[in-house]
Amino acid sequence: MNKKIIIISGDPNSINTEIICKSWRKLSKKLKEKIYIIGNYNLFNDQFKKINCKVKINKVKNLSEKTINGQLKIIDVDLKFKDPFNIKKNDVSNYVLKCFNLGHEISLSKEVSGFINCPVNKKVLFKKNIGVTEFIAKKCKLKNNSEVMMIKSKSFAVSPITTHIDLKDVPKYIKSKTIVVKIKTIQKFYYKLFKKKPKIGVLGLNPHNAELRKESEEMNEIIPAIKKLKRLGYKIEGPLISDTVFLKKFKDYDVLVGMYHDQVLSPFKTIFKFDAINITLGLKYLRISPDHGVAYDIIKKNKANPSSLLSCIKFMSQF
Repeated sequence: MNKKIIIISGDPNSINTEIICKSWRKLSKKLKEKIYIIGNYNLFNDQFKKINCKVKINKVKNLSEKTINGQLKIIDVDLKFKDPFNIKKNDVSNYVLKCFNLGHEISLSKEVSGFINCPVNKKVLFKKNIGVTEFIAKKCKLKNNSEVMMIKSKSFAVSPITTHIDLKDVPKYIKSKTIVVKIKTIQKFYYKLFKKKPKIGVLGLNPHNAELRKESEEMNEIIPAIKKLKRLGYKIEGPLISDTVFLKKFKDYDVLVGMYHDQVLSPFKTIFKFDAINITLGLKYLRISPDHGVAYDIIKKNKANPSSLLSCIKFMSQF
């Protein structure tokens, strides 16, 4: 609980400095002392002026430097720009990658539990169909596709088996082995973080589980995975029908596992809105982020909601 908290500032063309500013005002002095931002000092200075944020900032070199009069500490990363909210894509990409690489290196130390990253547009990570979840998993040299995206509220969580791939490609990634590996990750890290073995519900892929036809993914891949996990002692049920499970039945589970991203994230966000955080399970350290995007449409409008970032900070402070 005495470890320091790293926040990667994320995409500079975004609401990130606004949610950092609003969050900072709500934090206790004790929490402020723990927090270090990885980002560009001049960018924060200019963006804070643009959004009329009165939070004072202080450039630091490493985690050994302490807070000066409650100032926000920034570990400076190079970035050249003219307009602080309209930075060229290549410059953004290089900056974001440098920030994540530094965050990864620091998180491997014993001084921190991991990092929080503010939202990033996936396009700046250079590769198609890769988000921060996959990027960090590769940095941690994970094997067997074992990393898991979990979106967690106070009482409930969802996880998709596939993440940032096109919907037309989802069926070929629905394999019994993959489902088993990912649900093993969910149980292991859920217990580690929340001291509880979760009750897990697994959704089918097709409408009405394809009526459990012999040739369906439900019969060939999903049900065999569930049966194997039951034999191993997991508290698991399914396949559940996804068009009704979020009406009420989802409350019977700690985690609902879906087959693709929007199958579980769309209804989850409709129900819980900003009351959630994004946790990557299976890494060498804890990585969490707010459960929303860069919100280009409300930049500089003072409309950004800092609730999810605040939840990330409070969650990280427990470890």
